[in-house]
Amino acid sequence: MKHDVVIVGAGPAGLCLARALADQALDVALVERLPAQALAEPGYDGREIALTHASVRILKTLGVWEHLPDDTVFPLQGAQVMDRNTAPVLRIDSALVAQEQLGCLVANQQIRRAAWQAVSQAPGIAVYSEAQIERVSTGPDEAGVELANGERLQCRLLVAADSRFSETRRALGIQADMHDFGRTMLVCRMRHALPHGRIAWEWFGHGQTRAMLPLQEHHASIVLTVTGEEAQRLAGLPAERFGQEMQDRFEQRLGEMSLDGSRHLYPLVGVYARRFVGCRLALVGDAAVGMHPVTAHGFNFGLASVERLAAAIGTAQRQGKDLADPALLARYQRQHRRGTLPLYLATRAIAGLYTDDRPPAHWLRTLALRAASRVTPFRRALAEKLLDDGQPQRAS
Repeated sequence: MKHDVVIVGAGPAGLCLARALADQALDVALVERLPAQALAEPGYDGREIALTHASVRILKTLGVWEHLPDDTVFPLQGAQVMDRNTAPVLRIDSALVAQEQLGCLVANQQIRRAAWQAVSQAPGIAVYSEAQIERVSTGPDEAGVELANGERLQCRLLVAADSRFSETRRALGIQADMHDFGRTMLVCRMRHALPHGRIAWEWFGHGQTRAMLPLQEHHASIVLTVTGEEAQRLAGLPAERFGQEMQDRFEQRLGEMSLDGSRHLYPLVGVYARRFVGCRLALVGDAAVGMHPVTAHGFNFGLASVERLAAAIGTAQRQGKDLADPALLARYQRQHRRGTLPLYLATRAIAGLYTDDRPPAHWLRTLALRAASRVTPFRRALAEKLLDDGQPQRAS
């Protein structure tokens, strides 16, 4: 079967790219190992996504936003960073940039469901679900995917969107820099007695990092980063004991806490591909850049890659060029690297500093927070970065 573009991976980034390319009247194939029912009704996975204004704009353009129920979108008015108990607090508010909110929080489950609905309503998208890939290949004239059932999909451009541990990226020989932080994230939703004021927390402590993402009042997504062994222990506690332990870990600052749903564990690994493109190949989403969650930019970078690659492909069509034109793919790579590498490296450095329990690191953290909290232009710049309401870049 021949298609213009084959996308491996029907996660949020892959689905959004398929929707974007369908708007360009392209014949698109989505290849996914999960069954169609799991794509249509994804299970809750514990992850809440902090969306910037730019990401909301992209989702609206793609027709995804209209499928998100209003009561699943929670406004984020500010964020604060704390280190242990005595360090100063770095507070970033939407008022610094004259906005009502910095962004919003939406469950990954809801984004996946909405993206699937948008894809299902778009013409020109073939979905190969429950598909096992035997082989992927690229060449000067075409790229291809061979499925375990013997079917072969041919295309002009192959796109890997199959997670930060992309098998497609590995199969085609693209190396990636992986940084294992030696920690595991435990994520869950919890009820709490005291209000959160729609302010997110990032709170570093001895042997742990605590984060609170505000949902409806008195409900929050809790992200606890600890060793893998400790994460397993916490995940196995009875709900009542777990609530009490989280209440103690948050030092009663949210009042009484109780578990509201399931608990999920994720190993903490950052990934940055050495290349985002190859011969008739492009990487998007986490296959290109898999972020540490401390800056909440993972899916925002994924949507940015979708927008940038779709713009490059649109330029190729307008200029009568090959969809996999090497110069346009190289431009996509430059744009996405320029838009992601500085924050990726900064995030690694910040995560390293704030998970170092040695006294010199604690002193440096305190000094950095004290300086940052007193400099309004610096806090405004951080707010603008979180806001990220930039307009799309068009390749030309």
